[in-house]
Amino acid sequence: MLQIKKLCKHYDDLKVLDQINLEIESNKTTVIIGPSGSGKTTLLRCLNLLTVPDAGEIDLNGFTLAFDANRPIQKKKILDFRKKTGMVFQSFNLFSHRTVIENIIEGPVTVLKKTKPEAIEEGMALLKKVGLEDKANHYPKQLSGGQQQRVAIARALAMKPEVLLFDEPTSALDPELEIEVLEIIRTLAEEHYTIVIVTHKMGFAKEVGDKIIFLENGKVLSQGSYSELYYSGNERISRFLNTLQ
Repeated sequence: MLQIKKLCKHYDDLKVLDQINLEIESNKTTVIIGPSGSGKTTLLRCLNLLTVPDAGEIDLNGFTLAFDANRPIQKKKILDFRKKTGMVFQSFNLFSHRTVIENIIEGPVTVLKKTKPEAIEEGMALLKKVGLEDKANHYPKQLSGGQQQRVAIARALAMKPEVLLFDEPTSALDPELEIEVLEIIRTLAEEHYTIVIVTHKMGFAKEVGDKIIFLENGKVLSQGSYSELYYSGNERISRFLNTLQ
C-alpha cells in the first residue's frame, strides 16, 4: 500500500537517505531500526512530507508523488497526501492551551470539515479506546507523559489515516509510563492498522513487527522478519539486536 522508490534526502553534502526502496504492506506493522544518525526519523518524516525528499517517489494507495529538488511540489498536493497519514511524535506535540478533546477534534473539524458535535462524539470514543475518557476536559499539563502520548495517538486516529507513523513514541517516557503507550500500539497492531514505527525497543519490535527494516548510513542494510534479520549471518545486525533488547 506504500511504495517508496529511490528516495533521497541530503543536507548540503550529507546524504541522510540514499536511494531508499521499500514496500510497506497494508494492515501490517513495519518497524524501522538502526543506529543513531542512520536516517530513521528522516525517513519517517518523508513519509508524511514533514520533510520533503529531494528525489525519488512515494505512492500511497495510488496517490503518487515524484520528487525533484528543482521542481517543488504544490502545497495542496502535500496537504492532501498528509491527510492520509497520522503522525505520533516523540514529544507529544499537543496544543498546551487546549483541552484534550479540543486537541483531538482540531483536525477533523478544520481539515476533514466534520461538525463539532460529530467530531466530539468520535473523539470521546477514541479517548475511551486509549483509556482516557475521563480526561477529556483536562489540559495537557495536567496529564502524565504517558497519558499525553495516548492523547496524541487518539488525535492521530481521529483523522482516519491510511497509515500510522510513530517516531520513537516512548523515548521521552520513564520505563513505567512507556508500558501503557506500548500496550496501545500493541492493540492497534492486533487490530491490523497499517503501522510504521521507529523504535529502539527491540523486544517490542520482535513482538509486533511483521517486517523489520534495518537502516545504516541512510541505506537499507537488511529487511525481513525479526528472525530473518537475527539469523541472517550479518554480524553487524545481530550485534545491534542483542545490544538493544
